[in-house]
Amino acid sequence: MVHSSKGQASWYGPGFFGNRTANGEVFRPGTLTAAHRTLPFGTKVRVTNLWNGRTAVVRINDRGPFHGNRVIDIAHGAAQSLGLTASGVAQVRLEVLQ
Repeated sequence: MVHSSKGQASWYGPGFFGNRTANGEVFRPGTLTAAHRTLPFGTKVRVTNLWNGRTAVVRINDRGPFHGNRVIDIAHGAAQSLGLTASGVAQVRLEVLQ
């Protein structure tokens, strides 16, 4: 069974580079990682930008987002893949892969 949900995604950028994520990794630019409030660390999630159809598979390694109704915060590399670096946010569908 694939768990799926929809909501708003945002990306976190240069201000966080070099910080430690909630699972202890160093946050680096260009990675395909993300923050989610409840999914276990290491979970792979397919994120689909509902505004342009682009997808990226990210690995959960941090906690958040804690802003408004956002469902996921993605690293810059994933934001580029999804085409949402300019807008900053997008409506997305999340599908848990493992």
